[in-house]
Amino acid sequence: AEGFVVHLPEDRRYALGIGAYELGSGYARQAPLQRLARVPLAKLVDRTRHSAHLAVLHGNDVVYVIEERAPGRPHLVTDVGVRLPAQLTASGRAILAALPTQQVRALFPNPSAFARREGRGPASPSALRHLLVTVRRNGYALEQGEVTRGFASVAAAVLDHSHHPIAGVAITYPELEVGSAERAVLVERVRDTAARLTRRFSGAGS
Repeated sequence: AEGFVVHLPEDRRYALGIGAYELGSGYARQAPLQRLARVPLAKLVDRTRHSAHLAVLHGNDVVYVIEERAPGRPHLVTDVGVRLPAQLTASGRAILAALPTQQVRALFPNPSAFARREGRGPASPSALRHLLVTVRRNGYALEQGEVTRGFASVAAAVLDHSHHPIAGVAITYPELEVGSAERAVLVERVRDTAARLTRRFSGAGS
């Protein structure tokens, strides 16, 4: 149903479908992104002492392509290769907020497009639209307990030379450990890392 496998009746066997090809091609396209982003993400972890990750949009999900775990921090759900609903994650929200509104509408046309975790997060096109207005106004995305209870994330989008979002950079931290003043510092460091990667991918240097 998802296009990852097709049946070949003449040969009486199954083969990989176009969905598998598209996903594999997507990973191949992300190889330069991973190479250029790994060191800045490691530096972000060093500066914040919280785990950082890089995600890309795939349909209406995000796929995590880098995770840099801070020493002593707990294991997170954002392992490399994990897919999560884009509208629930900080990385996904940062990417969606930088997309044209008509593209967001195409990805989330009705309530059935909204997968949920923990019973929280936007569940309709209008709720997502209001959320993305806030993300655009603030210049960063925030997620609080909507992926994993007790943990929050802040994220910013990485843009290419045409200002199209190609990834989201985020850090995840235990909610109870971080007050509003410290969160403001974390936001600025995430935005700084995203801006640095944007300069790299737009050809404007590091």
